Amino acid sequence: MVNLSTIDRPFQIENIERLFISCWPLLISAIALVFVGMGLRDPWPADEPRFALIAKEMVETGQWFFPARAQELYPDKPPIFMWSIALCYWVSGSLRFSFLLPSALSALLTIFLVYDIGKRLWTKKIGLIAGWLLLFSFQFLLQAKTAQIDAMVCAWITLGCYGLLRFCLVDREYKWYALAWFFMGIGVITKGVGFLPLLMLIPFGILRFKSKVGSHIAPTSLWTWFSGVFIMLGAIGLWFIPMLLIVAQSDNPSFELYRDNILLKQTVTRYADSWHHIKPAWYYVTAVIPIFWLPLSLMLPWLVKPWIAAFRECDPRIILPIGWVVLVIIFFSLSPGKRGVYILPALPMLVLAIAPYYQAILNIKLLKTLLFVMCLIFSIGLTLVAILGLLDVNAITKLTSKIDVEPWYLFLSIGLSSLFGIMALVRFSKWFAWPLFFSALWLVYSTYGYVLRNNISTPISIYEQTKRHIDQNAEIALVSFSEQFILFSPYRIYHFGYHTALGPQLEAAYQWLSSDNRFVLIEDEQINADCFDTTDVFDLGFAHRRHWILLPYSAKRSDCSYGHSEVEIFTYEAKR
Repeated sequence: MVNLSTIDRPFQIENIERLFISCWPLLISAIALVFVGMGLRDPWPADEPRFALIAKEMVETGQWFFPARAQELYPDKPPIFMWSIALCYWVSGSLRFSFLLPSALSALLTIFLVYDIGKRLWTKKIGLIAGWLLLFSFQFLLQAKTAQIDAMVCAWITLGCYGLLRFCLVDREYKWYALAWFFMGIGVITKGVGFLPLLMLIPFGILRFKSKVGSHIAPTSLWTWFSGVFIMLGAIGLWFIPMLLIVAQSDNPSFELYRDNILLKQTVTRYADSWHHIKPAWYYVTAVIPIFWLPLSLMLPWLVKPWIAAFRECDPRIILPIGWVVLVIIFFSLSPGKRGVYILPALPMLVLAIAPYYQAILNIKLLKTLLFVMCLIFSIGLTLVAILGLLDVNAITKLTSKIDVEPWYLFLSIGLSSLFGIMALVRFSKWFAWPLFFSALWLVYSTYGYVLRNNISTPISIYEQTKRHIDQNAEIALVSFSEQFILFSPYRIYHFGYHTALGPQLEAAYQWLSSDNRFVLIEDEQINADCFDTTDVFDLGFAHRRHWILLPYSAKRSDCSYGHSEVEIFTYEAKR
């Protein structure tokens, strides 16, 4: 492997080296950064309330196999992630704690896998460096602290890559190959892209054909290689086959729609003919990787040459991870629908390919200076913005007019703590600038920031206003709703289908609003003034940048042209 230490004059790095001796600093830091703030906030839009509601409903109703939001089946994702939240909720009884726990545990598992395979491919030090790089990658920690499926599917995909690397390059034991394919299957029934580790077999196959890397691998029959597919299908079948049997025996059109949606629309159609998040082919390279893969994205220009050298030397420890990362980015770039979080699973293998060159990276003065200056600018910038905001400078304060919160003390806390830390440790090494700023950002935001933001990121204030106008036994129907309005409701909730068009929902709501004990919660811009008297409403204020009102029975106009509605009505009342 090429030695990059000649890029710049080496300098003393003993202070950094101390972090690469033991696993304990990495473990303690990972637990602190990932778990801090857990229990201090509620689920926030867009996805967290949906998954939390589904998990809560699973526990309350005992219906675990088919995810549902307020009785309406949710066919967009398989149930694995919702099951994990539901299990944590069933054990702990605290939704605030349990909804973030699966992502947090998945993140810790991913860090361990990267460390362990790095240790086996190179040394313990390289494994620890890979773990540190992953922990301090912006997108990784962001998803570790978010209740979305992506952190969990990243863990399953990393397990798949781990198993393939151990089988192909380390142990030559079939159990690791089988484990890789099994967790690919689990990844598929968590989120359809769980099969991605099999792309690693492409660069491995090329290496076996063009180099002597095959001499390091025990002779393997074709049956052994193809058996992985059956193992993956077996893992998928753990959920897939019972689901098909239940649907076939149910004679329920809703279950049939669930089956067809999750098998076709949410897999093949979603990839090949996406209907939202449409982005150009270069989106990941130009808009996601430069920002969300910090600080790794800054290192990439200095890694091109050593990676090319590794390819020339046919070093499989570099070729397999890097080849796989490139294939994953190409795979997602070919789909018209793109979200930045889709390429998260590529990060663990990227840090694995970066870690062996840490000594050379530490000796690149320009890179060190770039990171230091960037962190200094962020810290000073947050501090200055906070001071100007506290001084009520109009150009600054108007920026917060739409978010209903003043973040000045939050910015000041992050800016000053990171600034003082950077200046105090700069004499040891400028490399500490990013970990210090990154830690200050997440520790402060995950505590003070969570508390500050929680009320404006939930409809709690809307329901507090609602209690002033109606009693606890009232019933509320939601029109064009979001899941958080069901999750946080202290009332019995009705709705008319998540994907039902607005017109039929309004027609159904008009028909449903048949007594003084019933009310319709709706955004003011969605009201049909021909059927509802907008002067006879309860104003509930703003939430999620929208103006909400409550329609009572008396707001119905008798001359409304709505006819009889046959829209299905769903209901939900939380157990409290």
